[in-house]
Amino acid sequence: MAGATHETLNDIPESTRAQVIDLLNQRLADAIDLQLQAKQAHWNVKGPQFIALHKLFDEIYGAVEDYVDLLAERIVQLGGVAEGTGAIVAERSELPQYPLNLSSGEQHVWALSNALARFGERIRRTIDETDDLGDADATDICTEISRGVDKWLWFVEAHADRAVAAHERG
Repeated sequence: MAGATHETLNDIPESTRAQVIDLLNQRLADAIDLQLQAKQAHWNVKGPQFIALHKLFDEIYGAVEDYVDLLAERIVQLGGVAEGTGAIVAERSELPQYPLNLSSGEQHVWALSNALARFGERIRRTIDETDDLGDADATDICTEISRGVDKWLWFVEAHADRAVAAHERG
């Protein structure tokens, strides 16, 4: 169904809409994966920063849920089908798989920081691609998401001094 469009009076050419739909469906898969990774961290974090990280990870989950809706709704506005099933997400997500054996706050901070950074990189690429295609609205949505993801990455990394340093040492 990739790139398929339904009849709409939207004046963006169908070929452009199909390309934007494909791009946004890819980011939709990544966003749903990111949302689930934030919830995974929320459920399983342990340690001295538990309550702060537990709450932060849940806030990120909620914010990413809004990003998921923005992406899915734009896809449908363009006459596409928002492809957000679990099987599609598992197949398409470009994010690293979230490690299941983590428990400490530092481990979850590193893993979620990595996921946020990777998603941020991909959404910025999509900003450029949708801009090149001439869909200013999709570009604006992706820009809004990028700003939010950068903010959440900043918040998570504020807890990461030791976690990031430990990871960089290998």
